[in-house]
Amino acid sequence: AIVGALVALSIITLVLSLLRVEDVTLPPTVKYGMVFDAGSSHTSLFVYQWDSDKENDTGVVSQTLSCDVQGQGISSYANNPPEAGNSLRECLDKALQVIPAEKQRDVPAYLGATAGMRLLREQNSSATEQVLAEVAKTMQEYPVAFKGARILTGEEEGAYGWITINYLLDSFTKYSPKAHAWLRPEAANIFGALDLGGASTQITFMPEGSVLSQNEASELTLYGYSYKIYAHSYLCYGQDEMLKRLAKELIVESLPSTRVQHPCYPEGYEETVSLSSLRASPCTGSDPRLAPGPSAVTLQGRGSASACRAALRSLLNPSACGQDCAFPQPPLRGQFIAFSAFYYNFKFLNLTEGQPLATVTEAIEGLCSRSWQDVCSSAWSHKNPKRLPKYCANANYILILLLDAYKFNESSWNNICFQMKAGGADVGWTLGYMLNLTNMVPAEAPARLKGHRSSLWAAAIAFIILTLVLGLAALLL
Repeated sequence: AIVGALVALSIITLVLSLLRVEDVTLPPTVKYGMVFDAGSSHTSLFVYQWDSDKENDTGVVSQTLSCDVQGQGISSYANNPPEAGNSLRECLDKALQVIPAEKQRDVPAYLGATAGMRLLREQNSSATEQVLAEVAKTMQEYPVAFKGARILTGEEEGAYGWITINYLLDSFTKYSPKAHAWLRPEAANIFGALDLGGASTQITFMPEGSVLSQNEASELTLYGYSYKIYAHSYLCYGQDEMLKRLAKELIVESLPSTRVQHPCYPEGYEETVSLSSLRASPCTGSDPRLAPGPSAVTLQGRGSASACRAALRSLLNPSACGQDCAFPQPPLRGQFIAFSAFYYNFKFLNLTEGQPLATVTEAIEGLCSRSWQDVCSSAWSHKNPKRLPKYCANANYILILLLDAYKFNESSWNNICFQMKAGGADVGWTLGYMLNLTNMVPAEAPARLKGHRSSLWAAAIAFIILTLVLGLAALLL
């Protein structure tokens, strides 16, 4: 009777242990995905990976590769569309080197184009379609699951950047070792997103009240919680297009002179600008004042931070540019991550994180006061020589954009964190885009972890074996 009871107890224990485990699977396999960020000034490729057992559960994704495509953005190939596709090949080859051959055909591959292609579409829709077709043709030649090339709206770009930031910073959900579950942080710290590119700028955050316009409102359900965000994009307000607009204003004010003083460029620096390039840009070409005059103008640097800010501020004056630059938005709320050109321009200033606004302004004043010869001979000269003469202009534009347009002030300035990486991945819209298209961020709350820990399994199995051994020994005796 004793032996029978022990054997029965062992069987019952085994059955109960098996019943309590709801999902027994093989070790997880790694999956991959890739996204091209086709911006106005350049294109980058990002390769991501994740464990298959996390799919549609917690979506734990890491960045495996980032690759900068040589040359300018794909919109610059409007007159030679095949080269837009060819420009991607080097980075595609590098991606295939990090993705195992047996997994490549299952890799979802996307290309998202942003403000540069949005501008080209306004100017030449036929060329836009040809560029996208050539890009798609090239990607389809590679052994990946190509999912399409499309142009994102500005609001999509802002929303996906917001998702990326809060995903990487565990703002939506965080793993709790104690509870063995993915939980929403008790005091959910949702960050806003500030993005500055070459042709547009985006601001995205969760306002306290309602969003002013339904076109700028997005309601997202992530991990079982609803988020109402404000996302707005300003086309022609990226750093490159803003400098074109500033040059245009300086030139038309000085016509018919062919030598124009530029307050934002270093003293001693000169740059020749073709008026045909300004007439061809959708952001500047509609100005009738550009019609007469010379074919080219020389811009001469003055190196005055205060005059630079005054000139830039005049471009954001609603009386001068109407509702396009009125920047209506709900009151700011919470902390913000400023990335892309926000980060790269302020990194150039070598400022430590958390510097007050007065210190930042002083650093910009010092930068702008340096002559071109001094800048070229300093330690700064190795930092992106192509952009070297424009750091003073871009830094001052960032100040004007954040303070005058987005309404940050001396106290709320400390709520802005300038960074380009979080959780080991680059901050930008690409990760949020891939997470959305692959359903890696579920609407439902993550389920609690199922089954036993390995230590509990080992203890249960040892107990069962010991019981059977004792039962067999008792039977023999």
